[in-house]
Amino acid sequence: MSYPDKPTLIVVTGPTGSGKTDLSIQLAQILGCEILSADSRQIYRGLPIGTAAPTPAQLASVPHHFVGTLNLDQYYSAAQYESDVMALLPDLWSSNRYAIMCGGSMMYIDAVCNGIDELPTIRPDIRAHALRLYENGGLELLHSTLKDLDPKYLAKADPSNHRRLIHAIEITLQAGVPYSSLRTGERKPRQFRTIKLAINPPRTTLFDRINRRVDKMMESGLLDEARNVYHLRHLNALNTVGYKELFAYFDGIMDLHTAVARIGKNTRVYAKKQLTWMQRDTAIHYLPEDSRLDTALKIIHEESVF
Repeated sequence: MSYPDKPTLIVVTGPTGSGKTDLSIQLAQILGCEILSADSRQIYRGLPIGTAAPTPAQLASVPHHFVGTLNLDQYYSAAQYESDVMALLPDLWSSNRYAIMCGGSMMYIDAVCNGIDELPTIRPDIRAHALRLYENGGLELLHSTLKDLDPKYLAKADPSNHRRLIHAIEITLQAGVPYSSLRTGERKPRQFRTIKLAINPPRTTLFDRINRRVDKMMESGLLDEARNVYHLRHLNALNTVGYKELFAYFDGIMDLHTAVARIGKNTRVYAKKQLTWMQRDTAIHYLPEDSRLDTALKIIHEESVF
């Protein structure tokens, strides 16, 4: 096919609370296409408030994929997401040259746009063992374990990101070789065009939105939602901002006011990490705060004809 007819994946990303969902729906309605969520927590059922999942009205307005499709105890990874998305896209493109991927889970976005290294599927007993290391010894035990198993990865890893450290231990134990030896970083060829759009409001505006969203979540029933899944707090799907703080409240570790304040703080920290990731991607187009939709449509048109 000629280049102008090449199917196009439009990525709408940005820090949490920036307005990605609304923009992606506006674009999908104009372009007549469907939306693939790139959110590692919205994919689970039973967490619509804490994950800020699209509302029933939003889901009805545009077909969405990967929202509320997994049980909380189901294992899922960026590699599985890549495989599922790559299998789905040809069907979407059979009726429309565009598809939109919206979310802030950066590993998911990278997996689809650039590919991901082939890694082994982790056995449940190994996953449970790696998680127990963290539960029993915290970051210190994860560091000492990786120092023995894969010091090369440990030297480059974020020392405070327990999820990445646990993942490295899982892969190393499952594969029988250091995780770092399996990371090639090679980009896979893609037979589609990618247009990356990002919302990046001023920091004060973003943090104010996050604070107000946390308050709105609490008003909408986040406390009850967290209480309903409290008995499953050991699951990885619930080891996330919003739930772990309220679980600490249920455990009597902190009062409710402190827990809610901690949700806001940890959400802001997460947003900063997302912004750091965005800064490393030179292919991202940043959208002005006062003309997001018009600018996005202009970029899509320009990149679709050259």
